[in-house]
Amino acid sequence: MLKKDLRLHYTALRKEVSTPSLLNSSLSIANRLLSLSIWDFDYYHIFLPITSKNEVDTSFILSILQGKDKHIVLPKIVHGRSLQHILLTDNTRLKTNSWGVPEPADGIEIPINKIDVVFVPLLAFDKNGNRVGYGKGFYDSFLLECRADIIKVGLSLFAAEDEITDVNEKDISLDFCITPEKTYSFSGD
Repeated sequence: MLKKDLRLHYTALRKEVSTPSLLNSSLSIANRLLSLSIWDFDYYHIFLPITSKNEVDTSFILSILQGKDKHIVLPKIVHGRSLQHILLTDNTRLKTNSWGVPEPADGIEIPINKIDVVFVPLLAFDKNGNRVGYGKGFYDSFLLECRADIIKVGLSLFAAEDEITDVNEKDISLDFCITPEKTYSFSGD
């Protein structure tokens, strides 16, 4: 299926998800993450959900990371096309940008090469680990700049599609994708 068709389909499906269902699914995803062997690293990059788009509620994952005393890095959109990576601290002030994305107002910037694990937002993914986002390219550009050994974990409310047919050379595939019902591994682990 084409990315544009998947965007339309999964945006519509997400609108139908109730708040209790979203919270239950998000908690299931966080619990499934605990079985992955990704917890021996230091720097974890995680998105904060756009609530109006019914994104996976990452607050449960944030609690896990804080409980494990990990460095948590949040994305901040800069210059309209790229991401800056800000360390979450007790003093971090969050604001919602014009796209409805919660992000740090300011803070300590973390170099990309320090990041070990990225939790990747998405609308859909396929059985080969390819993902479809909103089409702005923020995460595609970010993931291209990351170390080759960075672990990329997608978070999805829905199961994998068989195939995204218009994948291109700039698309970076996931290592894992977690849904409420299943853990998908694409890296052979």
